[in-house]
Amino acid sequence: MVKYLEEITVLTPNDCFLHAVREKTDYDFPIHKHPEIELNLILHSKGALRVIGDHIGEISNVELVLVGSNLPHGWLTHKYQFVDQPQKIKEVTIQFHENILDSLIERNQLIYLKEMMAKASGGIFFGEKTIHKVKDKIISLSTDKGFYSVMELLMILHDLSLADDTKILCDEKVNFYENHKKNERLGKILNYMHDHFQKDISLSEIAKVSGMTTISFNRFIKKNTGKTFIDLLIQIRLGHAYNLLIDSNYTVSEIAFRCGFKNVSYFNRAFKTNKNKTPLQFRHEFLTCCKRTIV
Repeated sequence: MVKYLEEITVLTPNDCFLHAVREKTDYDFPIHKHPEIELNLILHSKGALRVIGDHIGEISNVELVLVGSNLPHGWLTHKYQFVDQPQKIKEVTIQFHENILDSLIERNQLIYLKEMMAKASGGIFFGEKTIHKVKDKIISLSTDKGFYSVMELLMILHDLSLADDTKILCDEKVNFYENHKKNERLGKILNYMHDHFQKDISLSEIAKVSGMTTISFNRFIKKNTGKTFIDLLIQIRLGHAYNLLIDSNYTVSEIAFRCGFKNVSYFNRAFKTNKNKTPLQFRHEFLTCCKRTIV
């Protein structure tokens, strides 16, 4: 069972954002979380390990990730060795309050920014094309320019919101929040599925909740999520299973039943299809990666 370090950042309620640049030869900070949203740029760190929510992945020489509020995250030394690198690790971190834009983000002109902030709840990975576009702006950002500092941050976030080389690292979390905002009917459906995922949900039952026929419901779900009803329900159940594998001491069988799977073998197959590893392998790998975390 993992208990994440609750980081208390130095960002005060009166500050708009924090900007920090660090150089180091390894990673010595445990997996942690905090209410602030974080943009992390990492250079010269090939072979290090990225842990974002339930995602684990090895990074290359350039890394840029936007981490949502209270999403557990951290980077571990893993295969990185300073002796093999021409330069030290350079880490540039920008932290800002979740409500930095308040009602401004609801305006039509900032729709892409609003969507990006919603997706950040699952962690957004940016490709090299976007990194090269914003890297210098992120590094040179300063908190000493008053109003202009805030404008520079907004320009960075604007550029990121338009990026087309992104990847969501924790899909099972993001799809719910992202799709919830598309329309009220879809939000009602997803809320119901998240509230009742532990029990059997029939197609006729969920169609009735949505106020549609089963045929219309199937078309609606496929169009708005890209998944069938059954696939979406399995994804939601797996999302809760990931959390229990990380945050509880329940056995795999107990987790399967608590997440609505009536058959442990089926749960194992569905999990392996989604994560390319069994639930036990996932738990072992995650706990091994987080061995520095305070428990």
